[in-house]
Amino acid sequence: MRKGILITLLSALAGGLTAYAVVNFMASDNVVTVESRADGAMFRTVNLMQDDWPDFTYAAESAVDAVVYVKVTSTQTMQQAPSSIFEYFFGFPQGGGAPQQRERVGSGSGVIIREDGYIVTNNHVIDGATKIEVTLNNNQTYPATLVGTDPATDVALLKVEATGLPVIPFGDSDKLRLGEWVIAIGSPYDLRSTITAGIVSAKGRSMPNYTGEFKIESFIQTDAAVNPGNSGGALVDKSGSLVGINTAIYSQTGSYSGYSFAVPVNIVKKIVYDLMDFGTVQRAVLGITMGPIDDKIAEELKLSSRNGVYISEVSKSSAADVAGIKAGDVLIAIDSVKVTGGPSVQETISRYSPGDKAVVTVIRDGKEKTFDVTFKGMAQENGVETGDGSVAFYGSSIKEADEETLAKFGIRNGVEIVELGPGKLMEAGATEGFIIMYVNDHPVKTPQDVIDIVKKSKRTVFIEGVTPSGRTGYFGFGI
Repeated sequence: MRKGILITLLSALAGGLTAYAVVNFMASDNVVTVESRADGAMFRTVNLMQDDWPDFTYAAESAVDAVVYVKVTSTQTMQQAPSSIFEYFFGFPQGGGAPQQRERVGSGSGVIIREDGYIVTNNHVIDGATKIEVTLNNNQTYPATLVGTDPATDVALLKVEATGLPVIPFGDSDKLRLGEWVIAIGSPYDLRSTITAGIVSAKGRSMPNYTGEFKIESFIQTDAAVNPGNSGGALVDKSGSLVGINTAIYSQTGSYSGYSFAVPVNIVKKIVYDLMDFGTVQRAVLGITMGPIDDKIAEELKLSSRNGVYISEVSKSSAADVAGIKAGDVLIAIDSVKVTGGPSVQETISRYSPGDKAVVTVIRDGKEKTFDVTFKGMAQENGVETGDGSVAFYGSSIKEADEETLAKFGIRNGVEIVELGPGKLMEAGATEGFIIMYVNDHPVKTPQDVIDIVKKSKRTVFIEGVTPSGRTGYFGFGI
């Protein structure tokens, strides 16, 4: 009898110790087990650490004071209705109908990133502003000055004259995982310091671009509720670190419909540091035209994966061209960072500055090859050499036309546009291969001739020359 009782007590003690050990082990780390049923089907069970349960109190309380309300005032010109039939038909003012200036007030959010008053927001929040005010969570209001903007990423940097402000530390958006909890903090509909929660729904998202403007988009997509007024606010992880700047929603109504997008903080950091140091973004350019890898390309090139991008064109004298990268290559990595598509290429390159070096990995003829690339700038100063005897000119490259080209068109002198990039020439309708013969009615022979004449121009530049098809062509632009 006593032996049975002793065995029972020992068994209970052993069970208790085992349970205690299991609980402590499971509390110390995540435990993932894979089991199989009698029918052979596999299933997985996961025991999470206590820190992995969705408790946002620390992140919310530590970050909310560093998210500010941004009030923006802009001036709009309003045209009054004609005051008489005479004015309606002939356009002559008869005591009314003169344009009037009206103030328009908008709002958004911002994030304090330095104790001395530097604040990140969206470019679209402050675009066209004549006056900017920032209100902290404690209702203290400061006038703000605009340090700089970057429309390509929709990031802007403000400065207020204050010290000892609360800040949100930068996190690492690269380490975000799908399904990870995040919170959005901002002022939707003027509801100050609103906090919503969601998960990371996707990474590397881009959105349709109907304007044709140059944009760098590799958004973090979440299902945290974001509405008008949240723009420029913080996307924060569970540790209270800044992982993104809330920028856009996908909606047919203008209100939240389940999807919101944030600029990754690893892009934001590069932008704001450039704006602080230089007043403008020092953007690196690889110089390729890329597209997704479809089934046809994958079959033709015998690719084992659809990851990466297909390089359809390499710009002359670009960083990629100088390094030896060719059209038909498949770009798969930049400095060991694997790229899955166009947005991830843009995101990775956006972290470099002109002059930085990187190792680019491509697939060519079924084999991996690496190239040492030195990035160039997007819009170098006019007159800066870009390679192969050409110089920068408003985002493009020009060089003295060679004798063969001159003979082809039957002309004596001219300057050829050898590479067309974003800038005034592209906006004016110029094309690669255009031969510039006259600038403001002055004949030109060398790129320096072109630059010297433009420097003397006060308002406009008018260019005459020969198109690649041999016809006379004209275009002009303002300076």
